[in-house]
Amino acid sequence: MNTSDKISMRTEEVLRMELEFFRQEHRDLDQAITALSDTATTDRLTIQRLKKKKLLLKDKITQIEDRLTPDIIA
Repeated sequence: MNTSDKISMRTEEVLRMELEFFRQEHRDLDQAITALSDTATTDRLTIQRLKKKKLLLKDKITQIEDRLTPDIIA
C-alpha cells in the first residue's frame, strides 16, 4: 500500500466520522425544532435560525456523501 492510498483511507475515515457527527447534529436540531414548536411560547426567530442551520448541515452531509460515493460512469 503506497502513501497516497494510506492518505486516501485516512481521508475517507475522517469523512465518515464527520458524516456521522453531522447526521447526529441534524437529528438533534430536528428534535429541538419539534420541541420548540410544541411549546406555548413559540420563538419563531429561534426556530427559523435552527431550521437554517439544519439546512446547512444537510448540505454538508450531501457534500460528504458525494465525496464518499464513487463516480460510476454509465
